[in-house]
Amino acid sequence: MAAGSGRFPRVAVLKGGMSAEREVSLSSGAECATALREAGYEVIEVDAGRDLAARLTELRPDAVFNALHGRWGEDGCVQGILEWLRIPYTHSGLLASSLAMDKTRSKEVFRAAGLPVVESVIASRDAVEAGHVLPPPYVVKPNNEGSSVGVYLVHPGSNAPRLAETMPEMVMVETYVPGREMTVAVMGDRALGVTDIVTDGWYDYDAKYKAGGSRHVIPADLPQEISDACLDIAVKAHRALGCRGLSRADYRWDESRGLAGLILLEVNTQPGMTPTSLAPEQAAYQGISFPELCSWLVEDASCDR
Repeated sequence: MAAGSGRFPRVAVLKGGMSAEREVSLSSGAECATALREAGYEVIEVDAGRDLAARLTELRPDAVFNALHGRWGEDGCVQGILEWLRIPYTHSGLLASSLAMDKTRSKEVFRAAGLPVVESVIASRDAVEAGHVLPPPYVVKPNNEGSSVGVYLVHPGSNAPRLAETMPEMVMVETYVPGREMTVAVMGDRALGVTDIVTDGWYDYDAKYKAGGSRHVIPADLPQEISDACLDIAVKAHRALGCRGLSRADYRWDESRGLAGLILLEVNTQPGMTPTSLAPEQAAYQGISFPELCSWLVEDASCDR
């Protein structure tokens, strides 16, 4: 793409931010900025802070590439600022971002759409530490964080967990689903493929982001029925939340239960965006280069209203 040939030749890439996923976002943002420059855009990199509205008003970009991760950056807050400023932005809008980041609310949307989810409850830290809120095995995690930040797996026979002080006052307790970890990216209205995520243990923050923490197998070696279901559910979840741009649906599959063992865990509206991240890997599998993917996201940018 030649410089200035798209609808939005001058792009501000938002990165960093104030969430627990700041370092991941700095990496994503830098990679996306490089790819967009390669594609011919004029790129301004912005480490998003509390002065974001003032900075964007001063910079006056044609569009914003949102490479933020975690709270504030992908929960509707930044999206609200961009709506107010009337600057077209990539990925999902305010409502879809807010719903997807709230695991309880998104699960209600998925359940209403007939998609497979497991039992979960919201409980106080005191209740979780005092005794088992659900029968083990179960998972304890923040209701509104991503990247497996602050996730506890409680096994049968274990005592109730002691949570870190950094955990919020109210947390989600969710029935643990055994089996394989899989993911599907949706680009626009198209599911790109199924990736099998192979790790030696729990797919936590280190497994996601440290070298050698996990291995991605695409296409996943699955029965056709399971592969088709993963692709179908990802698109339906994307639509149910009202997502746009790029999203990624995460699953666990208990092979011993067949199709009944396939569970949708959550949808990420701001997937990791380095060339080796899961969604860009799936785009590459479909013949879409990283600069092409980033360019597509920019040209897809819009405001909700």
